[in-house]
Amino acid sequence: MSEIFSREWIVSHRVEMWLLILVAYLFERNVNSGHMPTKAVDPEAFMNISEIIQHQGYPCEEYEVATEDGYILSVNRIPQGLVQLKKTGSRPVVLLQHGLLGDASNWISNLPNNSLGFILADAGFDVWMGNSRGNTWSRKHKTLSIDQDEFWAFSYDEMARFDLPAVINFILQKTGQEKIYYVGYSQGTTMGFIAFSTMPELAQKIKMYFALAPIATVKYAKSPGAKFLLLPDMMIKGLFGRKEFLHQHRILRQFLIYLCGQMIIDQICSNIMLLLGGFNSNNMNMSRANVYVAHTPAGTSVQNILHWSQAVNSGELQAFDWGSETKNLEKSHQPTPARYKVRDMMVPTAMWTGGQDWLSSPEDVKTLLSEVTNLIYHKNIPEWAHVDFIWGLDAPHRLYNEIIHLMKQEETDLSQGTCEVRL
Repeated sequence: MSEIFSREWIVSHRVEMWLLILVAYLFERNVNSGHMPTKAVDPEAFMNISEIIQHQGYPCEEYEVATEDGYILSVNRIPQGLVQLKKTGSRPVVLLQHGLLGDASNWISNLPNNSLGFILADAGFDVWMGNSRGNTWSRKHKTLSIDQDEFWAFSYDEMARFDLPAVINFILQKTGQEKIYYVGYSQGTTMGFIAFSTMPELAQKIKMYFALAPIATVKYAKSPGAKFLLLPDMMIKGLFGRKEFLHQHRILRQFLIYLCGQMIIDQICSNIMLLLGGFNSNNMNMSRANVYVAHTPAGTSVQNILHWSQAVNSGELQAFDWGSETKNLEKSHQPTPARYKVRDMMVPTAMWTGGQDWLSSPEDVKTLLSEVTNLIYHKNIPEWAHVDFIWGLDAPHRLYNEIIHLMKQEETDLSQGTCEVRL
């Protein structure tokens, strides 16, 4: 315990300290209530992404991809499903990109029949899962150390500008294919909107873009996390420093996994999911809650949080504001942050939204829908909150099956020389 509360740990992990205080408070409340039943901890809570894939019996591969600006990203692959283990030949390729504070485990955190990563593999697709710079699995750089402020000087701008092109081009080179399907969730959709609207040569490599809980603007976001982002930049920096934000520190992870042995984890998980954008415990497998909190939050940079703060305050999808005309000119060649134009994106796009989503709010979605030039499908699920898209028990029949249908229809149309897509 002395390591947790050492002065050095507090200074370098102030965000984890705030979370520990919150967890300790919830823990103390339940102890005082006299209600401390225990439950088993799922072994996947202690596994990395490749180990989870193997634990479920699927083949897996793991790669490191270098970006143009020197970051080294971890990418996980499920090359085929259980029913195709003896089959050879190429398969349509899908890239899954997680949201803010997530990692590739978000796509495989439930059982195989309820996880999009496994479901796509079993449907005959070659599944790749990205990890954004700065999360648990992408904390390397060619020249910088995670102890340097410069390592953490990034936001979703750089994820769209450097991470996506590097990963997509690597996948194409590795598989020998010309195009892939892209599935983004939350911030993963933000990256897609920016990358595919500003880099048409990259957009041409995308067969179809599937946007789950899409976020371009957060002007009307109602989540407690969004309200926190209304704080001034200097206050956020004062609370959390200038480097990493909510990193899955080893000690914190072990502490949370220990708490998973107590039934109070349901209350803690509910509060964390509520902060992320709404939560419905009736639509989640709460026996997997220890797996969720063991991997999420997976961390990002404080600068990325500041960028989201700017987005909440401006109500726009625009580049990071470096704080001065001089700095903006140096970084983006113009004195004010550039506004991204979603309507410039020509990729065929299908979107799924939730009526109870506090981050991808119905008001922001309405604006976004009017700006997507090549919208081929949209479905709103009235009961869904933000995490239902990746962890909802009813996600397979309300969402995942539709994604697969659209992909297979596209494959059929391509083989027949037509571009029409129907659902």
